[in-house]
Amino acid sequence: MKLWAWDEKNLPSITHAIRTAIAATTSVVIARLAQMPEVYWAAIATLVVMQSTLGATLTLSIERIVATAVGASVGALEANYFRANLVAYAIFFAGLLSFAFRLEKTAYRYASITLTIIVLIPRSEAPWATALHRFLEVSIGIIVALAVVALSPEHQRPSPDSTAE
Repeated sequence: MKLWAWDEKNLPSITHAIRTAIAATTSVVIARLAQMPEVYWAAIATLVVMQSTLGATLTLSIERIVATAVGASVGALEANYFRANLVAYAIFFAGLLSFAFRLEKTAYRYASITLTIIVLIPRSEAPWATALHRFLEVSIGIIVALAVVALSPEHQRPSPDSTAE
């Protein structure tokens, strides 16, 4: 029984590794310049959305930004009015909003993660400030990923089947 299979077109290239490293580093630098409190979220967001084509990155980016906004908003409401008492209910509510916005399950997962981070990690700042910072940090990472992919597109490798003609 084979546990994994490598698809030639999905293997990382040197170009992809360079683009990803540049994008992650750039997002951290920009988040630091913007004086974000948790700059690592910008880098993580960049790494999550980096794809080899602009189309794939753009689709994932839009969902990620919307999901982060949903999770941050619900998390801020939860943390502000109920503390961490209704986390399960808040996650269910984020699911309802994800359904209403027709987000895919992956986006709902991002919304739930954002919500959980805002609600369950104790901070001295107001929940709305935490939610805003989280949204901005993620947005910086996503925008940087989109810019790098748009400015430096990765060329698709020809598949082994296409060279046999």
